[in-house]
Amino acid sequence: MSFPFVQPYFGLGNSLQTAQGGSGPSVGGWVELARTTNGGTSTTIDVSSLADKRYYMILNSYVGARDNFLRFNADSGSNYAYRLQVDGALGTHVNQDKIEINGAASGTGARLSVGYVANLSTKEKLIQSWTVKQQAAGAGTAPNRAESVGKHAQTSNPIDQMTIVNTGSTFPAGAELVVLGWDPADEHTTNFWEELASVEGDGTSTTISSGTISAKKYLWVQAFTNASSQNTGFQFNNDTGNNYAIRRSSNGVTDATDTSIGYIEGSDTSKAFTNMFIINNSSNEKLTINHSIHNPTAGAGTSPTRNEVVGKWTNTSAQITEIDYMQQTTSVNFPSGSFLKVWGSD
Repeated sequence: MSFPFVQPYFGLGNSLQTAQGGSGPSVGGWVELARTTNGGTSTTIDVSSLADKRYYMILNSYVGARDNFLRFNADSGSNYAYRLQVDGALGTHVNQDKIEINGAASGTGARLSVGYVANLSTKEKLIQSWTVKQQAAGAGTAPNRAESVGKHAQTSNPIDQMTIVNTGSTFPAGAELVVLGWDPADEHTTNFWEELASVEGDGTSTTISSGTISAKKYLWVQAFTNASSQNTGFQFNNDTGNNYAIRRSSNGVTDATDTSIGYIEGSDTSKAFTNMFIINNSSNEKLTINHSIHNPTAGAGTSPTRNEVVGKWTNTSAQITEIDYMQQTTSVNFPSGSFLKVWGSD
């Protein structure tokens, strides 16, 4: 059986072809177009000479209390507008010279931002991004979250340069910007995301485990429970202790936090799909961004529920090499049709 989410958003066509036993030309997935990793300190992180792709995916990570803005094609004019929500508080900003993607600069520790950009040359360029910020070390402090949508009011050229701009400070050594690209015409075989695990539920266990996976800097996880009464979560490297902390919002209501808990929350009490990104540096706390949709009642008469969760696992001595998709509170086994899939890349 092949999974319906083998291609996470745009990408991994080769994995889909293999899983379905197909033949014919390769279909390219997300390909790495450019990467800049700071060797020292700097006020910007820049990638240039980007190939013209219909969509871009952005991975930005660093350590420290710094603000984070994005510019396209070295345009520093008042040609940007964005909405930014930090821990549930929303602000709107127009006629700006850059798009803020990382929220307020307060807070310490590691950060991860994941974003998507629509890059049709004749249209304004649209971006959506999500950020998790570690805050103080340890499971006793919940991370912060930020989400941003923005536009660059330029309709004559595609994007060929992206610059992460810092205000008031510098990015440290190791700060990184990775830009991936996807286009419907792509037929390459150099996919950035490598499938590390693909496991189904069989009705005999309350856990679906990836087993041992390769240690990768960036992880992308998708999970689905086909049960109607499960509260799900994620644990790493068989750590069942209270070494996790989260910040979450359900259906857009005020953020809540849970500290010193035994898992990263996935979804609540119904059939649910979760999409999660992880920054997986061995010497830093592991940060997660996940979005879940769960369906408490079948039919168009009931809206599904959405969860937005950022989390951290406080281990600072090893990379994640196992992910367990598990029951939080009940003894219901994962039935057939449930699954856990993991991709990774350095």
